[in-house]
Amino acid sequence: MIDCLDVAVREACESCGNDPGRMMDIVRAVQARFGHVPSAAMDLIAERTNTHRVEVESVVTFYAFLSKAPKGQIVIRLCNDVIDEMAGMGRVADVFSEELGIPFGATTPDGVFTLEYAPCIGMSDQAPAALVNDVVVTRLSGDSAREIVRELREHRDPRRLVKTLGDWNNAHPLVNAMVVNNVRKRGPVIFAPFQSGTALRSAAGMTPQEVIRVVNTARLRGRGGAGFPAGMKWDFTRKAEGGRRYVLCNADEGEPGTFKDRVILTECPDLLFEGMTIAGYAIGSTEGILYLRAEYAYLREYLEHILMERREAGLLGKNAGGIDGFDFDIRVQMGAGAYICGEETALISSCEGLRGDPKNRPPFPAQKGYMGQPSIVNNVETFCCAARIIQEGAGWFLALGSKGSPGTKLCSVSGDCKRPGVYEIPFGTTLAELLEMAGATDAQAVQVSGPSGQMIPPDQFTRVICYDDLATGGSIMVFGPQRDVLAVVDSFLRFFVHESCGFCTPCRVGNVLLKERIEKIRGGRGEPADLDYLEELGQTVKLMSRCGLGQTSANPVLTTLQNFRSTYASRVKPETQGFQASFDIQAALKTAEGIAGRKSAVFAG
Repeated sequence: MIDCLDVAVREACESCGNDPGRMMDIVRAVQARFGHVPSAAMDLIAERTNTHRVEVESVVTFYAFLSKAPKGQIVIRLCNDVIDEMAGMGRVADVFSEELGIPFGATTPDGVFTLEYAPCIGMSDQAPAALVNDVVVTRLSGDSAREIVRELREHRDPRRLVKTLGDWNNAHPLVNAMVVNNVRKRGPVIFAPFQSGTALRSAAGMTPQEVIRVVNTARLRGRGGAGFPAGMKWDFTRKAEGGRRYVLCNADEGEPGTFKDRVILTECPDLLFEGMTIAGYAIGSTEGILYLRAEYAYLREYLEHILMERREAGLLGKNAGGIDGFDFDIRVQMGAGAYICGEETALISSCEGLRGDPKNRPPFPAQKGYMGQPSIVNNVETFCCAARIIQEGAGWFLALGSKGSPGTKLCSVSGDCKRPGVYEIPFGTTLAELLEMAGATDAQAVQVSGPSGQMIPPDQFTRVICYDDLATGGSIMVFGPQRDVLAVVDSFLRFFVHESCGFCTPCRVGNVLLKERIEKIRGGRGEPADLDYLEELGQTVKLMSRCGLGQTSANPVLTTLQNFRSTYASRVKPETQGFQASFDIQAALKTAEGIAGRKSAVFAG
């Protein structure tokens, strides 16, 4: 075993040049070989990469898809976000546990199966869903879960679970997935036909400064939710002092209810890579990194194939796109299961082979980003928009959408609607119009921009999807009249508690306290004073947290307190004679009275 381990570690480290900055790739390779990263392997990795053992272990213990303890040959990760719960995930979980004879978080005695929950795997439009190793299984039921376990016991090959192939490139031999795109509305920016190299040829006729000027003129803003002007970010990065510059694409969409990037990566990778290449030309970069979330590992081989085709076509590599002196290439960096890595500085940390801890700002990534060098971080949709702008022109893009928000927006719609899926809509579309497209006729609430966004009541459905009103990264979750708003809030807080990196106290502790108070109210023990407590604590978490996760994690509480106050008010009870109405003093004293051997003299009633 020791010799085998030594060989595996040596091969993993040498394939990455013994570079500690490639720690994610090294430990993932070892995990793939042994099902975990043994303690002895961490010592060997540290020695070969000339780093400290604690640095290796900190990576292994940080990410959900890595483990220093042995896991089963087959790991079943069942998505337990709120949309999957609504679709019947609980029954599926019960069957998996019953068939395997283990609870979630455990491994079968024979070491074959491990059963875990995953907070979001990007399949909310076809829930309940799970990952079996890297194979996606969708639209699960109790019966299908039982059949999956019985089948795996026979052949132990998750790939054989795929009986039918999804649409478009999901049926590509290198993807081979049952996933369905569910593209419900195509627009002119993302889903219009695209010929590889056309946008890059247009960029070749401009100087780098002119490319940035066109992107700025088009008023392209980041499509990840924050909405920072893309051209301004590129300009800052180009002008920053540094020996090298980097282009990083954030393909780590982990917000529950978001799956639009999954579809872009499946159907429009050329458009994405073209946008990254144009950005590289604009800022003077030689290297781009696509940070791909672990849940989308089933797409990696296909994406690597597209990159190879682009190299062979002269669109990547030396003199990329026929531009003399422009040497640019892109590599795929796999994540390992950490929502926090959707925050740009945490993503940079992960790409550097570290824990996905956010970095202090300033300096900003445009000044000192990846490896301490000027870097731009944009998401998948933003790079696609940039490529289309260079191809079609700023005027064309400005004619789309609304006056303050040019272009289109991809929305991932899921939950209580007839047509869940991806919609490319022009900015300026009202929420009501989008709900009508999706067949959401009786929504009592809509969560816009995922758990970190805001929950909207019906009297606000006329609001407009744009940066000046309802800004969104893309997630639109619909909740019908049968849903409990506070149960949804509780689920969102569970997600944030689980995904907090734990660095700062307001986020690490504050979200736990918020969840405890929501549980108290849901349990019928709430008091009117609890609402003030939630408001005050939520604002503290929002203002005092270190990064974007903590700064938005209290939004499920704060926005529902604002927009669904009556729901809270109906669940709390005023004190009666100094005691909480729902508190049973006799039951609480029962244990103490048994110890004392007598009834309470004060509460003898």
